[in-house]
Parts: sequence; C-alpha cells; structure tokens
Amino acid sequence: MLGVIRQALTAQSPLIVDGAMASELEHRGVDTANALWSATALIDSPQLVRDVHEAYFQAGANIAITDTYQANIPAFEKAGLTTGEAEHLIGTAVSVALDAREHYRHHLANAGNGLSDDSFLDDARPLLVAGSVGPYGAFLADGSEYTGSYHLSHTAYQDFHRRRMQILSDSGIDLFAFETMPNIGEVQALIDLLSAEFPDREAWVSFSLGDSGHLCDGTALETAAAIADACPQISAIGVNCVQPELVTAAIGHIAAVTAKPIIVYPNNGDVYHPDTKTWTRCAGALSLSNMAPRWVEAGAMLIGGCCRTSPADIYHLAKAVHQ
Repeated sequence: MLGVIRQALTAQSPLIVDGAMASELEHRGVDTANALWSATALIDSPQLVRDVHEAYFQAGANIAITDTYQANIPAFEKAGLTTGEAEHLIGTAVSVALDAREHYRHHLANAGNGLSDDSFLDDARPLLVAGSVGPYGAFLADGSEYTGSYHLSHTAYQDFHRRRMQILSDSGIDLFAFETMPNIGEVQALIDLLSAEFPDREAWVSFSLGDSGHLCDGTALETAAAIADACPQISAIGVNCVQPELVTAAIGHIAAVTAKPIIVYPNNGDVYHPDTKTWTRCAGALSLSNMAPRWVEAGAMLIGGCCRTSPADIYHLAKAVHQ
C-alpha cells in the first residue's frame, strides 16, 4: 500500500510545500520575537494561522505544515500556561490547518475551473497537512537548531517529543514532519519513537546543515540520510531552513544513499540572529523559483520554502516547476 507521500506524488509531481509561518504572521500584526515564536499566535490569534495556511494553498502548496515547530508542552508551560492549555493549543494548530484546507476546497468547488489559469492549481490536486515536530533545539530558543550543540539521552529526547506527537496524530494530521533536525542522536530517537509507538504513521525527515554535506552537529549528510532510509515509515528525506545555495549539492548526497523522495525547503537566504530574534536581509540571495527547476532535475520531488519565504514565493516556485 502506498504511503500518503507516494500516493500524492502519483497525482502531482513535484509536490509543493508551503512557506514561512512566522514572517506571514508578523505581516498580520503578530509579535513573534519571543521564545514561542510563531506558536504565540495559537494563544490569541489562531484565525490568523488559518489564514496563512489558506494563503499557501491558494498559492499552489500541496502541503501545509502545522504551526507546531515551536509549540511543545514545556515551551507553553514556561510561558505560564497549564499542561492542559498547552495540549489544547497543539490540537488547535492542527484544527486550523485542517480548516484552511477544507475552506480552500470549498472555495474551489464553488468557483469551478474558472478560479485560475494555472494548471497546477487544479481542484483535484492533493492537499496534505504535515504535523511539524521541531527539534529540542527549537525549545531552547537560542538558535540551537542551527548548531546541534545540545545532547540529551535517547529516552529524554523521546520523552520530550512523545506527547506533542500523540496530539498531532490524534488531531488528524496526514503525516509527521521531523524538520530542521541538526543532531543525529535526536533523529535516531525520533525514528525509534515513530516505529515503536506510531506504527501506522509516516514522517519525513529534513535536516539542518552546517554545509552541503554535513548536519550542524558534523554528521555526514549521507550517514544521516542512510539512517532515515532504513526506517520504512520515513517516506521522504531532505533538508530545510538552509541557504538556497547549499541545496543542489545536498540533494546529491541524499540521492547517493536513498531511492525515497527527496524534500527540500530552504529559507530565502536571510541571516537569523537568535540573540535578538531578528533577521539581516541578504540582497543577493538566490531566487527559489529560479533554482527550483534545477532541484527537480537533481532529484527533489517535494519543494517549498522555509523562513522568510511568502505565498508569492511559493506561487512563483510552483509555476516554475509545473509550467
């Protein structure tokens, strides 16, 4: 039986992943410069999260990633919420993504084929919701997802991620997104947790890189990809929130050790400053829409954007690979 990623790829290939959540929330008036980052909006403005998801579906995304990268129970508790409130907010992140998908489908059904001249916006295209499982480094809120310089025991990693994954699964996601993973010990713990406690779920794994051939903790990308490849429930392997210029070479390293679909969704090239939670714009960054056809040619089958990318970026990227 085909998994959800393989099944979706039979309907449309490449699949388009959505773009940034935090910067789009900022455009809508949400202050994300805090330890909860984009998850802040789940507390007071969940409707805005839904609006961002729908904007990406309208732009051509096949996959919405839930606003749970930074939304873990310890982070919400640290911000003063109860465990019950934290669990509810994680469920809310899934429900608003599902609502955005259904609202978009309803809009398509009412609009008929006259909604757009772009063939990739066909109303029959697959639409998935992936439950974001960000690394322990994201909880630290100090940029550790870009260094991988933290270490927990195998069991401690699993204890950190378990309840969030349970809520995501119970709330109706199509698959997990183990994303921005900089640390191979954490990846192995997540894969083992997936196999042992979520045997009917699949996930993609996307790594955070120090350079085009290594995770942030120094692990060779080919080694990490081979570990992910060995788990039948990992349905796609790739990189995210990396500089666009690293992607083509990274695809080559991953393709050397797996026949599974490769997923890439880099940031827009801007530089993040974790101490101030601000960004420095990179004026000479590569255009995702210009690079995306090269990534498809190199072997990527799921392509999108991460930090600082927009619905407009996703629309132009989708148009570039489907025209």
